[in-house]
Amino acid sequence: MSGTPLPLLVPQPGPVPDALDAATVAQRATWPTVLVSMPFMDSNRPSIQIGLLKEIAAAHGFPTRTLHANLDFAAWLGSEYYDLLAKHRGRMLGDWLFSLAAFGDAAPDPDSRLIDDFAEDLTYLGGTPQQLRARLLRTRHEDVPAYLDALADASGWRDVRVVGFSSTFQQNTASFALAQRLKERHPHLVTVFGGANFDGEMGLELVRAVDCIDYAVIGEGDVAFPRLLAALADGTDPGAVAGVARRVGDAVVATPASPPLQQLDRLPVPDYSEHFEHAEALGLLQKVGHRKVWIPIETARGCWWGAKHHCTFCGLNGTTMQFRAKSPQRVLDEFAQQAKRYHSFTFEAVDNILDMSYLTKLFPALVESGADYDLFYEVKANLSRAQLRLMAQAGVSHIQPGLESLSSNVLRLMRKGVRAAQNINVLRWAQYYNIDVAWNVLWGFTGESKQDYVDQEMVIPHLVHLQPPSSAGRIWMERFSPLFTESETFRPTFRTAERSYSYVYPATVDLDRVAYFFEYEFEDALPASAYEGVKMAVDNWSQAWKADPKPTLTYWSAPDFLQIYDARRPGEEGTYTFHGMIAAIYVACSDRPTTASAVRDHLKLDVPIETVQEVFGEFQQRGLMFLDDSLALSLAIPAVRGR
Repeated sequence: MSGTPLPLLVPQPGPVPDALDAATVAQRATWPTVLVSMPFMDSNRPSIQIGLLKEIAAAHGFPTRTLHANLDFAAWLGSEYYDLLAKHRGRMLGDWLFSLAAFGDAAPDPDSRLIDDFAEDLTYLGGTPQQLRARLLRTRHEDVPAYLDALADASGWRDVRVVGFSSTFQQNTASFALAQRLKERHPHLVTVFGGANFDGEMGLELVRAVDCIDYAVIGEGDVAFPRLLAALADGTDPGAVAGVARRVGDAVVATPASPPLQQLDRLPVPDYSEHFEHAEALGLLQKVGHRKVWIPIETARGCWWGAKHHCTFCGLNGTTMQFRAKSPQRVLDEFAQQAKRYHSFTFEAVDNILDMSYLTKLFPALVESGADYDLFYEVKANLSRAQLRLMAQAGVSHIQPGLESLSSNVLRLMRKGVRAAQNINVLRWAQYYNIDVAWNVLWGFTGESKQDYVDQEMVIPHLVHLQPPSSAGRIWMERFSPLFTESETFRPTFRTAERSYSYVYPATVDLDRVAYFFEYEFEDALPASAYEGVKMAVDNWSQAWKADPKPTLTYWSAPDFLQIYDARRPGEEGTYTFHGMIAAIYVACSDRPTTASAVRDHLKLDVPIETVQEVFGEFQQRGLMFLDDSLALSLAIPAVRGR
């Protein structure tokens, strides 16, 4: 990376002060701070958490730098192996690898029983069982201690006053292990922890049980973290800062957090320079003029849908569900600034849901600007064809719409606020506009029936021309989700921390208070056999998409004439031809799910509604149309692109 760094966008008063007097600047200059991101943060993108807090702390006068120490471990192990270990779903393998280094003799699994006890869950790492065991043991007993000692022995820590650790998913024990080593070598260091793993009672229990934690920020850190640094520098009580927890004797004392920041435009632009420079120095990233790296960008916080109807299985936004978004102009400025800084036009919005106002303000402005961005957004699945077309024109190439099911009844039980026909329609038009869709199929919801899954099993073979889900499986129970918080509604017969946590944390840690994932059973749950058909159908769908060519179902239309080419099953390719009213009805159900009454009115047909419904049924029998109660949706995609 070359050239002169661009100036930061100037934020309004909020988490960043207007000005500091000379005495304050001089005092805070003596409190250098390092913000660390440990394994198992992804190695292929920077941490938005430490990149943002670095700029906030620096604006308050504290000399602050970031350290993406996860990159050092990725280089140490090899990026391919590291990336496999960095998978945060499943067993707590990443935290287990650092457990001995973090807790020493108190670690619960000195004999590494986890490898054998969860052998089936670790096969994704590859190799024979013997090879896998040897590799994990070498990582745990040799690589981890050597890596941590190299970090702790590096020069530059002596003059540092505060070390902050951001922890999400499986970053806890690696952070504890480094913090412990740093405090042993440099007793003057103050450690501050925060991040999603410290939200709610999880943070309070970790502060109580882990000695190397001096302070923790519970909740958003934009305001609390610089105030904590200021208290340390001023010699006032850091424990009095809103949103900060600490140990006092054997107790944990925490102050209530301040209200979440409302004006996100007041935040500075995150600084990712150290990530890119460090990755290049380690050989993890090529030094090129143009790079395709997903740059994290935050354009909104919270979830406007969850604030109204919290999806039953979602544990995101634990204590900060309130939705807030940056202005379109601020987002445009941030895209431009970060692209120039880091020579990448690829952005990953970390938002949990798209601000719908962006469809009328931000995306049209992106189209008008002519910028060549490549964007990822999480969205709600009720997007129309026109909205997806606009997003594609604006550069959105990847979406995560939270589809989760092809059953309207199951979606209702999830509190998703959409129907199965809408989910399928998003898949259709996303494929038409060349937008990649990240989604999966979930099951295990209170109130579902076996028929819900029989129906999905039957319809999936007709959808193989659309992008398949990446997985299909039982829902996780996550802390903060309604499944966890609404016991009287979902009636779990038991609930306990996911089993692999017990291989990570000492007996002195209350696992039910630090766990994010839980094992559970519900009353009246369906047997596992109820889902076997859907699982097999999804597997076949995924296999079909590995073929060359992939399955297709496309149509050409003219007034009173329609042809549909069906190549969903190899060896059974063929063309359907329809004329007159039947052709018109099919095309009328293509843009969006619609009813027989609406089709009749739109086409001005002089026939009973029952006649239109009969045509729907004929198309359904051929696997050309999806019927969702009164809604009908044509499954074929227009053959002519770009409209």
